[in-house]
Amino acid sequence: MLVDHRTYRIKPGMTQAHLEIYEKHGLAAQTRHLGQPMAYMFAESGDVNTIVHDWAYEDPSDRMRRRAAMWADPEWLNPLVVQNFDLLDLGGFLALLYQLPNLLRQ
Repeated sequence: MLVDHRTYRIKPGMTQAHLEIYEKHGLAAQTRHLGQPMAYMFAESGDVNTIVHDWAYEDPSDRMRRRAAMWADPEWLNPLVVQNFDLLDLGGFLALLYQLPNLLRQ
């Protein structure tokens, strides 16, 4: 499993506006191609002008395929100012913990 951990810096005082714009113009297109995020959070303390979200992929090629489809979608709008992202390989026992709900359903 590959986790795409993304951090967005929002202009001070604009976090709520950003979330509203994303919900109106980005959420449907993004989740249509990427599925539901593992996490979508905004900071309550520390760097309060930060939004963080994590997306799970099977592997790098799965990520490339899904993100290419999203960027080809005319409904996708990415109204962001600064973006940082890291790709994290969720391995070992953590990968098993993440997959546990799926294993229990079988």
